[in-house]
Amino acid sequence: MSDIQKDMNAESGNEQPTLTTRQGHPVTNNQSVRTVGERGPTTLENYHFLEKITHFDRERIPERVVHARGAGAHGFFEAYGTVGDEPIGKYTRAKLFQEKGKRTPVFVRFSSVIHGGHSPETLRDPRGFATKFYTEDGNWDLVGNNLKVFFIRDPLKFPDLVHAFKPDPVTNRQDGRRIFDFISLTPEATHMITWLFSPWGIPASYREMQGSGVNTYKWVNARGEGVLVKYHWVPKQGVRNLTQEQANAIQATNFNHATEDLYDAIERGDFPEWEFCVQIMSDDEHLELDFDPLDDTKIWPEDQFPMLPIGRMVLDRNPVNYFAEVEQAAFGTGVLVDGLDFSDDKMLQGRTLSYSDTQRYRVGTNYLQLPINSPKGATKPVATNLRDGQMAYHVDGVEAGENPHVNYEPSSMGGLKEAAPAGEPHTPFIQGNLVRQKINRQNNFGQAGMRWRAMEGWEQDELVSNLVGALSTCNPDIQQRMVSYFTQADGEYGRRVAEGLGISVPAVAATV
Repeated sequence: MSDIQKDMNAESGNEQPTLTTRQGHPVTNNQSVRTVGERGPTTLENYHFLEKITHFDRERIPERVVHARGAGAHGFFEAYGTVGDEPIGKYTRAKLFQEKGKRTPVFVRFSSVIHGGHSPETLRDPRGFATKFYTEDGNWDLVGNNLKVFFIRDPLKFPDLVHAFKPDPVTNRQDGRRIFDFISLTPEATHMITWLFSPWGIPASYREMQGSGVNTYKWVNARGEGVLVKYHWVPKQGVRNLTQEQANAIQATNFNHATEDLYDAIERGDFPEWEFCVQIMSDDEHLELDFDPLDDTKIWPEDQFPMLPIGRMVLDRNPVNYFAEVEQAAFGTGVLVDGLDFSDDKMLQGRTLSYSDTQRYRVGTNYLQLPINSPKGATKPVATNLRDGQMAYHVDGVEAGENPHVNYEPSSMGGLKEAAPAGEPHTPFIQGNLVRQKINRQNNFGQAGMRWRAMEGWEQDELVSNLVGALSTCNPDIQQRMVSYFTQADGEYGRRVAEGLGISVPAVAATV
């Protein structure tokens, strides 16, 4: 029994306490947000989720709760005007994509996720890949990671996930026992863990790193027709990752090698470039698949949903001031332009509340007035009826000619008016009971097994070595649960981890 468990049992008299809200309400379901049907969308009255996530957003100040360690650069996105071999207007009316050669200014922030602002960039951790497009219709933020999947599929679990990965609140040490205690009770994380503990968990540099939006979004065309999409950045420099041994060697002499590499490459004119690709899927349940396409623990198979190029991005200018540009850059998954839309992806909908809420807390109520976050390419000036708040330094709408006495709408006295729609609205049909349910097609282990079998031998060796090292300090029950997950993903995968730990392979049900 671990010291953690002994302390908990001693304090509770061996009776595990019941989870409640801060209002004292017993929490009967801490696994799923409330949605219209088991696939979503989520509803605004998710009180437990709103209280949990908004408190989580405010746990750290001023450093970001997650993605604290980062580097950034300016550049441009150049559209191809097509998606694969088809005109892109067939699928989306977003203006930045329509014209071949059209360039849109961008700012990109790369980051690690769990560790603090001065942590080594060689640590095993997902990497953030956040892009701000300064389009003529206002800003679009694409906030993603270097890996194409995530640990969880329901946003109610996000604070729990991060708490498990952050340092112990008593010892202030990151503890593998806590991490795998949570992961061993979260089978959907098996796919992400297989990626993270392979060499893909430590990218060699930001320039040689893939990016993915992870979540499922929608495109909407001029007729209001929608399709599901996933976004991907493919580095033209190639992909390169580090083994644990290589990372240890770099960390011995340099704890900010990735920031250094990005900055120095741009300074010498070796501008990094990525091709921007999408996968497209019709907007329905796709019952022919063995997983739900809205599940962000899954990859869409490229043989069925190919990667279609739509443009390229070049980073060609370093920040003038790190704090003003990189640290104060604020991104949100809800920052979309016309022609782009949300899907019912539960994690996307949860992130859309959390990201912007965090920025208002971390940077301030008027964070969007800061130069790095304000629209640059928009054809019309910012004009809102939002007023005041901490550190407001100009009044929205003055440049647009708004009557300064009117900060409401509608008005007949020179106030702001609604804009004309750019096309038909997208109006998907939604029907279902309000429920707290997990999705039906979970298939928690299938793609983890596919990933194992797709690895080269040295990658498999590295994955097993890293997992055995991390799990060796964990309690036997945690080791058994993790090995059972790896075994359900692939028999050899589970057997090799079990052998490394010196335990038997547990009997498990057939792979699901």
